[in-house]
Amino acid sequence: MKVKLLEPLNVSNELIKELSEPIKELGHEFVYYDEKTTDNDELIKRSKDADIVMIANNPYPKEVIDKMDNLKLINVAFTGVDHVAVDDAHKKDIKVCNAAGYSDQAVAELAIGLTLDIYRKISDSSPLIGKEIKDKTVGIIGTGNIGMRTAKLFNAFGAKLRAYSRTEKDEAKKLGIEYVSLDELLSSSDIISVHLPLNDNTRGFLNKEKLKKINENAILINCARGPIIDNEALANLLNEDKIAGAGIDVFDMEPPLPKDYPLLYAKNIVLTPHIAYFTEEAMIRRAKIAFDNTISFLKGSPKNIVK
Repeated sequence: MKVKLLEPLNVSNELIKELSEPIKELGHEFVYYDEKTTDNDELIKRSKDADIVMIANNPYPKEVIDKMDNLKLINVAFTGVDHVAVDDAHKKDIKVCNAAGYSDQAVAELAIGLTLDIYRKISDSSPLIGKEIKDKTVGIIGTGNIGMRTAKLFNAFGAKLRAYSRTEKDEAKKLGIEYVSLDELLSSSDIISVHLPLNDNTRGFLNKEKLKKINENAILINCARGPIIDNEALANLLNEDKIAGAGIDVFDMEPPLPKDYPLLYAKNIVLTPHIAYFTEEAMIRRAKIAFDNTISFLKGSPKNIVK
């Protein structure tokens, strides 16, 4: 089979060479493109004769998948796969896998970092009095792996934990997390941290009506996916002092943001350009998981397949 890595993975070429050696030892071909492209024609050209393509957060749309006759696996070196036309891939019997788990710690730590930045005015170098996390009520929306990792970090600061999630975990309850309704979490939390995947059920999940239920002294953290929140409504509520602050790493589109994007002009906000996942350690973990997914598929034992 022919395996093609279509974009850089933000690790050294030496590591790529090391991780790709088992592919060659199994008798398969490996091709690496060290420049990213978002041009569909170029993606088609690069992918055309591949059995397996490996990508990161580069879009892989229907227009490309429709041209693939040989492709068997789209290996996504990323947690979310909303930038891939998964349904269209499945229609052509092309499997899709991801690298879930590689950035859990990195994302959780940025959620804490954004909270500290807002509470202590770190970016502003402000002499204004700050706040402590200890004894604050933290509401975690979504207790998946990243939500749980974030909850554990807040717990270490001495926060009180509440959560809203589709499924309740015994692990969460043992940590002291109290599951409550979404409305109760929004109205009673000092800090709200969002940890949901983006899908048809979560797009616009925190709409204008839900955002209005947030306590005006609370802050909102989003290191998940931008479209989960009505960001225009959030900007308006921040500017009206109806929400005390926000730390946002994800948006309705990938940065750079349009000059008229509402959150750019909101009060009491800290913005980072979708970098929650982006640490040296996470990039190495991601590369290792992605290549392991490829090798497992080549051996007939696929891992991390997205349904």
